[in-house]
Amino acid sequence: MTLSSVSEALQGTLIGPDVQFSSVCTDTRALCPNDLFVALVGDNFNGNRFVQQAAANGACAAIVSEDSDSDISQLKVEDTTKALGNLAKLNRQHSNARVAAITGSQGKTGVKEMLGSIMNCAASVLVTKGNLNNHIGVPLTLLRLTEEHVYAVIELGASGAGEISYTVKMVEPHVAVITNAAETHVEGFGSLQGVVEAKGEIIDGVADDGVIVLNASDSNFSQWRARAGAKKVVTFAVQLNESTVTSDYLARDITINDGASSRFMLCTPAGDTAVKLNLLGTHNVANAVAASAAAIELGATLAQVKQGLEMVSPVSGRLAKVAGWSGSILIDDSYNASPSSFHAAINVLAQQNGRRILVMGDMGELGDKAEIEHQRVGELAVRCGLESIWTVGSKSQLAAAAFGDGAQHFETQEALVEYARKELKQGVVALIKGSRSSAMDIVVKQLSSGENA
Repeated sequence: MTLSSVSEALQGTLIGPDVQFSSVCTDTRALCPNDLFVALVGDNFNGNRFVQQAAANGACAAIVSEDSDSDISQLKVEDTTKALGNLAKLNRQHSNARVAAITGSQGKTGVKEMLGSIMNCAASVLVTKGNLNNHIGVPLTLLRLTEEHVYAVIELGASGAGEISYTVKMVEPHVAVITNAAETHVEGFGSLQGVVEAKGEIIDGVADDGVIVLNASDSNFSQWRARAGAKKVVTFAVQLNESTVTSDYLARDITINDGASSRFMLCTPAGDTAVKLNLLGTHNVANAVAASAAAIELGATLAQVKQGLEMVSPVSGRLAKVAGWSGSILIDDSYNASPSSFHAAINVLAQQNGRRILVMGDMGELGDKAEIEHQRVGELAVRCGLESIWTVGSKSQLAAAAFGDGAQHFETQEALVEYARKELKQGVVALIKGSRSSAMDIVVKQLSSGENA
């Protein structure tokens, strides 16, 4: 693109000679030569102050919202964040890729990784890196979309109402997936109903000839189905025990092997196939079915679905087994936490052999439900037969109290780690989990051996 060719769409004024660019960066520390620098502005930063530094690091031009003395060409706009989004939308519209977008309270990253693995078996695919799923991360992902990409898999997160509505308009997905809705980070949405409505914004961004993939087992399914109107909706579900489930895409005959993998029969409109999934937990089977539905609706074959799913390996911090201190095994689920994800993780721990210990940090953004939800984690640990629970954080202390005998609470992570190093040994399996704000990944690092489990 050139600055002149995008100036109208970005409602900007060109300062200096026209410049061609092929990549975009918002961080001067990560700039590559000839990048276009976008000077984002936030509550605690102002990229306009770094235009000169961007030029010194090789930027060919900059999008700014304030005057700059830099010699490089600039496109001055009113809002650089909106300009970034408009630029990403332009790049998306230049692409012929078939695009899937994924959101949900839990599982969206797992579904993204599985779907990306499947589509990579079919053709070149762009997949969201890490957690670049917000109003900044989504446009940066779309700006990586090139002519070589046949598919794109984009994760959409949200911290409040309207964010998915904003990002899905850039993405223009052919297929959209909602994994579920739960009282996760409810502070930004006001209530569970606020979460349901915000996740449902993805439906509005799908064209009339697109496909919406919904969780048939989610209690909010009917709301999303009604919101979809005449648009095509397909469903996914898992059949547990002797339950009767009706769904377009279904996992049945599920078996958990040595607590480390799952086998199931995947039933789809394209036929049935047996799948071995090298991930912990039955919730990941549900994620696999959701990914399979999106993949087949995008154009993948059943053989590609099976191949892609069986190639998936755990993502760091998301129920990943690692070797622990003194021969113990750690289940690293430290990336984030919510009441429903704690439920899934504790069920995984309960399936392990040996002495099973929950190492818990606080859950964040639960509003006035924080105390009761932490208490419920302790109660669930008791019902699942765990041998012990070690907690750190003011709210997690409530979980320890609910667990009763065998619980240990620590005022600091250092005290927790010191105690754990005395107790961890061969035959012990410890699940380490907490919200990102509780930084339980630090505990994982200090208690791991640095080897694969």
